[in-house]
Amino acid sequence: MSRFESKVAVVTGAAQGIGEAYARALAAEGAAVVVADLNEDAGGKVAASIEEAGGRAIFVRTDVASHESAAAMVDRAVAELGGIDLLVNNAAIYGDMAFDLLISVDWDYYRRFMSVNMDGALVMTRAVYPQMQRRGGGAIVNQSSTAAYLYSGFYGLAKVGVNGLTQQLAHELGGMGIRVNAIAPGPTDTAATRTQAGDAAKDLVKGLAIKRMGQPEDMVGACLFLLSDEASWVTGQIVAVDGGQVFRP
Repeated sequence: MSRFESKVAVVTGAAQGIGEAYARALAAEGAAVVVADLNEDAGGKVAASIEEAGGRAIFVRTDVASHESAAAMVDRAVAELGGIDLLVNNAAIYGDMAFDLLISVDWDYYRRFMSVNMDGALVMTRAVYPQMQRRGGGAIVNQSSTAAYLYSGFYGLAKVGVNGLTQQLAHELGGMGIRVNAIAPGPTDTAATRTQAGDAAKDLVKGLAIKRMGQPEDMVGACLFLLSDEASWVTGQIVAVDGGQVFRP
């Protein structure tokens, strides 16, 4: 399948984990991919690996909390790949996230955390949407989490914000032919989750309808669907891919 032939996709946080899985899957279906991440070594290797496999990719060091960095990424994508059609807002502070309460977390840390985990999706969307509009429309997938529906401190709060941002932007950008949806993964077996949860990850599985941890590849199908023309009348939705962890009306 080549659902994304001639399309250019930006995936933030694509140097590892779920973001890497998204980038590789998009490239496998014909998209030219911008691997946008702060980790130059790992991100460069992902882009090079995609190229070696016959795909097309570039790495661009990107801080999603910075308007200037986002704009520079757009300039590179346009100059080297011709434009932007698709955006996956996956980047987040997670693997090395501090544990604390909302009522006591260091304020400067909280502000930096939210600038990446919530505001980053808006910063990137503001940077890329004019290019999508010039190419006749596009699609955006934001990375939420089932943490938005559970007690998860400031991480959960950020994901609540991502859900609201998804719904609001869907209305603001719909008239431009740009769709905006989100994926809410449940407990997923990544290096970051293993760092955060450790042995407690085994207990998380007990509460799932499907008794196993998710894998990055489990998220790929939903992401590709939401970015594709098959979802041409789907926008403003948060799709849980979580093994049945949460049930919502």
